[in-house]
Amino acid sequence: MAEGAHTGRTGAHHAGHGEHEHHHQSEADVAVQNMGRARAITVSQRASDGSREDTSGELLARLLTQAGFEVSGPVVVPDGVDTVAGAVQNAVDDGVLLVVTTGGTGIAPHDLTPEASRTLITRDIPGMAEMLRREGAKQTPYAAVSRGMVGVIDHQDGRGGTLLVNLPGRPAGVQEGMDVLLPVLPHMLSQLRGYDH
Repeated sequence: MAEGAHTGRTGAHHAGHGEHEHHHQSEADVAVQNMGRARAITVSQRASDGSREDTSGELLARLLTQAGFEVSGPVVVPDGVDTVAGAVQNAVDDGVLLVVTTGGTGIAPHDLTPEASRTLITRDIPGMAEMLRREGAKQTPYAAVSRGMVGVIDHQDGRGGTLLVNLPGRPAGVQEGMDVLLPVLPHMLSQLRGYDH
């Protein structure tokens, strides 16, 4: 729903040049629509060995595509710091603007997605991670147990960065997280790409 609102407003950039708010919003919309490459990564031992269908990753990829991103994945990897960090780093190396993971954010011994993310994130965005937990907790108290992170992985060449978001492994957690994330993404990604605000 929110993504539809964004896609419908791009014409305002041409029609309303004089209004700064519309101008900046349009730049954000264009950043997502025309330059937005995203990768969905599923973190699950069972999905990676084929013993369980990857419903969360498929949903995540579909929601990102519907929001206007050019999506690769879902890439499915088993739990673990090295496996998750490696998949995320591959996306960064490929120049992907947004990486969203699903799975591995709880407190089970194998839930190491936040630890993997921490090895790569150069600028943490704790407020966004807290908002995802807070809004998710309105649906289920289990959302408060998620240790997912949100942050920027700055590129080594000093030009731009990749936004990394950890979502829970349940399809409902993916849907709820994306409902929170999508209205804020145009602003975050336009800043990441260097638009003035």
